[in-house]
Amino acid sequence: MKKVIIFTAIAAMIICPVWLQAQTKNVPSAIALSVMVPEGINGLPDAAKTLLSNKLKQVATANGIAAKEGFGRFFVTAVPAVTTKDIVSGPPQQIAQNMEITFYIADYFDQKIFASTSISSKGVGTNDAKAYLDALKNANTNSPQLKAFVETGKQKIIDYYIAQCDNIIKKANSLAGQKNFEEAIYLLTSIPEAVPDCYDKALNATRIIFQQYIDYLCDINLAHAKSAWIAEQNSAGAQKAGEYLRFIYPEARCYSEAEIIYKEIKDKILDDWKFVMKIYQDDVDLESQRISAWREVGIAFGENQQPTTYNIGWLW
Repeated sequence: MKKVIIFTAIAAMIICPVWLQAQTKNVPSAIALSVMVPEGINGLPDAAKTLLSNKLKQVATANGIAAKEGFGRFFVTAVPAVTTKDIVSGPPQQIAQNMEITFYIADYFDQKIFASTSISSKGVGTNDAKAYLDALKNANTNSPQLKAFVETGKQKIIDYYIAQCDNIIKKANSLAGQKNFEEAIYLLTSIPEAVPDCYDKALNATRIIFQQYIDYLCDINLAHAKSAWIAEQNSAGAQKAGEYLRFIYPEARCYSEAEIIYKEIKDKILDDWKFVMKIYQDDVDLESQRISAWREVGIAFGENQQPTTYNIGWLW
């Protein structure tokens, strides 16, 4: 059984007490692929895993594809295979290897290959591992062949979202009805802006579900914050209350009520309580801040739910 290691390219966004992430510009959701490096490939040195991951990222980014944070259903991977090996007389004696690297873009859940291609490369080193690494380093990631490979994979992903858009939104609404808000938001925020009609529909659906989500969080966390403060009206109680208040969003229906309890604690604890409630930044577009918040929830769900290895032996 072949498994893979997932290499992430973007640091996870963390929910902070202040809306820090909203200070950055809203980056369009381009087509993105998870970068997967298969485990257990014959002859693959451990040192080659990071190098192969970097090559995959280069292939993606050179052709307008983002290397996606964490696991996603669409991924890019490659399987290097040494085709010939020759001993080159020295001194020093060296090993020359010819390598064929087969690239894949695929759908993990449906186990479908969207695109594949192979390129050749050569490497020389004083031992097998060094020759292997040299061959990977010499692989040309800017070839027209790889460009066509990525374009084919990209179009297949776009076709998937066009065909499945209504089903994805329907599933998200169903999940929200079961109070599985984070998963619903994850599904909707995974739809790339490269599919504009579906992306716009998803934005509208996310707006409604996110409001339901923050209202739900607000009711629960405000009740816990009040209980913590009533139980201990001191620095310890304030700290406990803050652990709940930090999950209350500015547009939640109970936010104004949360501000009252926040002010009460702040006035009593004074400077001993460093907590600050979430706020929107006046100098940043409000809609951009909302979309950033939605994506934070989706990213957090994806990061927390996914294991680190996956079986992709069905590819070959």
